[in-house]
Amino acid sequence: MPKHVVLLRGVNVGARNRVAMPKLREALEDAGFADVQTYLQSGNVVLSSSLPSAKVATTCKRAIARSFRLDLEVLVRSKGQLTAIVKLDPLGHVAKDPKRYQVTFLAGKPPAALVQRLAELATAKERFAAHGRELYAWHPAGIARSKLWAQLASRDLGVAATSRNWTTLTKLLELASE
Repeated sequence: MPKHVVLLRGVNVGARNRVAMPKLREALEDAGFADVQTYLQSGNVVLSSSLPSAKVATTCKRAIARSFRLDLEVLVRSKGQLTAIVKLDPLGHVAKDPKRYQVTFLAGKPPAALVQRLAELATAKERFAAHGRELYAWHPAGIARSKLWAQLASRDLGVAATSRNWTTLTKLLELASE
């Protein structure tokens, strides 16, 4: 059965949107998914389903709303899509610390004006690349004071979005490949 990576936005950040990973796995299994695994406590799930990614997202969103009474943004990529995202690695030649290399996953392709606005926020040392529904960003000085990161993490992108660092991304691909 095909593998999918499910990314939840804003889970277990501070006191908001608290979701226990064992209960999340149980809720998704009850929704009909197989081989449900979570990674870390921040809403990363790998599961098996014959449904297309869009249907996996809506089914997960409903299961989470029902089980946790939370209305979360849920983004899904198939194992094949995640493989292509990692293979592309447009900033790999400069991004030497995987914890400072972020990929933002979007629900839809961003408009050119948004991509231009984000690129203009990058400092001289930061790097930014857009490809399809993903935005890649290298923050060599960290994300704490980055205007680019602040915009990527905001809800002002006009589309559902969530970000993961390269370490998490490659681990999710490894789990999806098992």
